[in-house]
Amino acid sequence: MIAFNHILLFGVGLIGGSLSLALRKSGYTGKITGIDRNEASLARARELGLIDEMARSTADAVGEADLILLAAPVAQTAPLLASIRPWLREDVLITDVGSTKSDVVAAAYRELGDRVGCFIPAHPIAGREVNGPDAAIDDLFAGKKLVITPLPENTGKDIEKVAMMWMQCDAVIHFLSPQDHDNVFAMVSHLPHLLSYALVDQVARHPNAGLMFQYAASGFRDFTRIAGSSPEMWRDISIANKTQLLQELDSYLAELELLRGMLASDDAAGVEAVYANAQQARLNWITTIEAAEKQGGTS
Repeated sequence: MIAFNHILLFGVGLIGGSLSLALRKSGYTGKITGIDRNEASLARARELGLIDEMARSTADAVGEADLILLAAPVAQTAPLLASIRPWLREDVLITDVGSTKSDVVAAAYRELGDRVGCFIPAHPIAGREVNGPDAAIDDLFAGKKLVITPLPENTGKDIEKVAMMWMQCDAVIHFLSPQDHDNVFAMVSHLPHLLSYALVDQVARHPNAGLMFQYAASGFRDFTRIAGSSPEMWRDISIANKTQLLQELDSYLAELELLRGMLASDDAAGVEAVYANAQQARLNWITTIEAAEKQGGTS
């Protein structure tokens, strides 16, 4: 059962809204209040039933909530934590959904001080290429990983409360350190988004962009799907995790240089070897990791 009676969502878009829908689907009967810098989004979330009420003021909403969830772009984490610090209840817990964790953790230590133990950093590995309250769906987290990056100041009981909430949404709980989280996701999430945005931007700037988009088919659509995601959110993620992202980008550029050399020298065997290795690695990933994910469980 969910341990929280009143959840306050800072951000009522895709992630915040989907969490609300998933909790309601699971039978949660507590109160859900929303705060959003976009008044139109907040009103729409209320209209869609994603929240029970719009916060009258930050002080009132924070003072009443026993769980505060930050579902805003990661660059807003520090100012949000600073704004809520004076109004926190003694028994409140705070968590987030940020795609980077080292910067979020640093912000929590800086802004929360001796109350940092109430902050449980988390990241649901789920999303869509559409945004806003209308994008919210009740099964966004079903079967998807939810990574918690605990702090030494967190208690096991508090971590369990946050984990149980996500498990009610059918998420699969995993644990990583903040640094390991950022190293992993720089490669498998942040770099792919950067590459997807870059490719679409390159085509859009081409003199024959109209003709190229006319003939772009499923391969281009699949590769560039994530370029439909929020530019603001991914700007913040890219900058927040720039050290790790630059390392992986440099490695990728080296791989491209290797392939370019093979193409320039008509090294067909070399090109095929790279393609074959990638194909086999992807098949292994699909048949092992994805199969295990469907079975559920925690790690």
